[in-house]
Amino acid sequence: MNLSGKHLVLGLTGGIACYKSAELTRILTQAGATIQVVMTKSATQFITPITMRALSGQPVYTSQWAARIDNNMPHIELSRRADAIVIAPASADFIAKLANGLCNDLLSTLAMARSCSLLVVPAMNRQMWQNPATQRNIAQLCNDGIIVLGPDAGPQACGEIGDGRMLEPTAIYEAIIAFFQPKTLEGQRVLITAGPTFEPIDPVRGITNRSSGKMGFALARAAAQAGARVHLISGPVALATPWGVSRKNVQTAQKMYNAVMKAITDTDTNIFIAVAAVADWRAAHVSNHKLKKTVGKPPPPLDLIENPDILASVAALPSPPYCVGFAAESSELSMNSEAKRRRKNVPLLIGNLGPKTFGKDGNKVVLFDTTGSTPLPRADKHSLARTLVDEIAQRMPGNICA
Repeated sequence: MNLSGKHLVLGLTGGIACYKSAELTRILTQAGATIQVVMTKSATQFITPITMRALSGQPVYTSQWAARIDNNMPHIELSRRADAIVIAPASADFIAKLANGLCNDLLSTLAMARSCSLLVVPAMNRQMWQNPATQRNIAQLCNDGIIVLGPDAGPQACGEIGDGRMLEPTAIYEAIIAFFQPKTLEGQRVLITAGPTFEPIDPVRGITNRSSGKMGFALARAAAQAGARVHLISGPVALATPWGVSRKNVQTAQKMYNAVMKAITDTDTNIFIAVAAVADWRAAHVSNHKLKKTVGKPPPPLDLIENPDILASVAALPSPPYCVGFAAESSELSMNSEAKRRRKNVPLLIGNLGPKTFGKDGNKVVLFDTTGSTPLPRADKHSLARTLVDEIAQRMPGNICA
């Protein structure tokens, strides 16, 4: 469980987005957190305390005069055990209270008296969000060290479309997970490739491989949670973009090469992690029409030409980022992986027996660097990704973890 042992106070203010807080509570409790719900009077007009109690398994507090606390000070006691307070949804009115130090109900008083971090998830009409007063208040929250998550853009309950809607529960969950992760890559710019490439032969056929993209996406998620600014270049996969990660989709090895080189040129990339299973060859000539099978005749010849080597090209730049390669081998893992590391001239290469792990949620890898090899125990890909991010951070020039 990613949040096992964490105690969160979840505050709800008045807004239609309160329905998302029910799902958020379910997700957080399933992740191992204990959730103490505190609701404003306005929030109870949109969702009942009974619902939130059933989902959280804890009594719900709605009044600063609640006598269930022995000393009658719920605004003090409720936050003392909390690892963080999350207010979702946070209305424009409540944000204004926080920005100006006003506290006239339990939730605002609790937020004022807290000794833990505060995360605020705005939810309001797009015009309310764009109002200069709201923007000043949001800026004040950020200056005060309060973490603001969102808002999202899209259709709103009022029928309008734009910024202001509350983040989806899964996105809030990912942001909370990121909040608790050590920031071993704080301030770093990380570029990651993931998934397979697809090299067309004709409009319906092509050369590809069995890479699912799961390891690359898990690394993008872990790097973002570790504080990095992550750009992900992905081949054709059916995976959601991790929270806080920018993404570009490509199909062929040549387009992935072009995207990688442009990203490194346009940004000050510190770390390049080449996880994608890039096709080594492509068809020399791509037919504009589907190649037809003719009974009794041999198949048409398939002439292949070599694709650019993305990792080796980046490593050969005059001032390359710290380069990390992946090797999916079918045999002789140590010999082939170390040979690949030396050939591509990269400081770190991560090897695994690819055919046994393609598409699966777990993996077992070996790290190869100038000092030798280091096997890591088998783990699910999300846990393994966090371990790999830590290993990369420790190996960075100057050791950014120190």
